[in-house]
Amino acid sequence: DNSPEFIPKCRTCRRQAREQSGEADHHEGLSSDEELTPTEVDEFQKSKDNVLEDSRKIFEDVHADFCDIRKILLKFQEWKEKFPDSYCDAYISFCLPKLLNPLIRVQLISWNPLEQSFTELEEMPWFRAIEEFSDAENVSES
Repeated sequence: DNSPEFIPKCRTCRRQAREQSGEADHHEGLSSDEELTPTEVDEFQKSKDNVLEDSRKIFEDVHADFCDIRKILLKFQEWKEKFPDSYCDAYISFCLPKLLNPLIRVQLISWNPLEQSFTELEEMPWFRAIEEFSDAENVSES
C-alpha cells in the first residue's frame, strides 16, 4: 500500500530499525530502498566486467581500416574528393550515422557520466574524428 499514511510509517519503522542495529552510515533524506547490498554490488561488477570483456571481442576479426572511425571517415573523405557526384548521389551524410553507430556504441559501453572521473564526449577520439570530418566537409563545400 503506497497511501500517504503508509509511507511515513515505513520510514519510521526503518529509522527505528537502523537506530537499534547501530547503522550510522545512513543519511536522512536518502532512500534505503535504493541502497545495494554488497552481494548485489559484486554481482553488478561481475556482470559489468563480462559485458566489457565481450565488447572487446566484437571487432577483433575486423580489418583495422574498418573498425577505426577516423580511418573510415578518411575513406569517405577521399571518395568525396575524387568522385563528388557519386558521393552526393549516394546520400552519404544520411548513411554515416547508421554506419558509425555500432562503432560509437562499443566505445560508450564503459562510459559513465555519473562517475567523477568521466571523460567528456567532446574529448573522446570518435567525437574528434567526426568533428574533423565535418569541418573538412564544410571547407570543401565552401
